[in-house]
Amino acid sequence: MYYLPNLVFMEIKMRKLSFLLIVFLLIPLLSFSQNKKTHIREGNKLYKEKKYNDAEVEYRKSLALEKKNHKAIFNLADALYKQEQYDSAAAKFSAIANQNIDQETTAKSYHNLGNSLLKNKNYKESIDAYKQSLRINPKDMDTKYNLEYARKMLIAQQQQQDNKDDKDNKNNEDNQNQQQQQDNKNNKDNQNQQQQQQQDKISKEDAKRILQALDQDDKKIQKKLKKAKPVKIKPEKQW
Repeated sequence: MYYLPNLVFMEIKMRKLSFLLIVFLLIPLLSFSQNKKTHIREGNKLYKEKKYNDAEVEYRKSLALEKKNHKAIFNLADALYKQEQYDSAAAKFSAIANQNIDQETTAKSYHNLGNSLLKNKNYKESIDAYKQSLRINPKDMDTKYNLEYARKMLIAQQQQQDNKDDKDNKNNEDNQNQQQQQDNKNNKDNQNQQQQQQQDKISKEDAKRILQALDQDDKKIQKKLKKAKPVKIKPEKQW
């Protein structure tokens, strides 16, 4: 009979201790969760003020507390996109899209991934991203518009590349023709030079033969003169 009050007292005491223990354990968790949300809220505020670099810092602080916080990752990707860091933004949006968190977040992630790729002129990849977004949300008119724009840009890019290839090919042909013409000219010059050298050689040989012939003729004349009789002079007739 005397033990019953003590048992009740002990039970009450244990309940209080359990409650205090739960509160003690929950306080850090609540504080931890509050810190994550605080950084995201602060980042959102800075983002609206177009202070994208400062917003990025706050989102990264939130991620330091919870690496897989998809809200912080998504907002960080937006802040990077606004700072024209399209490669980094695309990587973050792709990571969110692959997590399949919910349809709305996934569709938006693919849409923004398409925008990041579009900015970097990766038109084919951006088209694929927009199509993924439309598979989830077929009624999104912004995504449809961006998809058509990306298609037009891809066609223009391909045409530009084709024109560049044609121009390069033409330049190569022109260079080859010019080289061929130069080779032909060099060959012709060489032929002319050889012909001139040959003619010069022939002229020198001819001149040598002529001089030899003249020399021989002169010797013959001299020889004849030596053998010739003296010429008699006839006086004028006297009238």
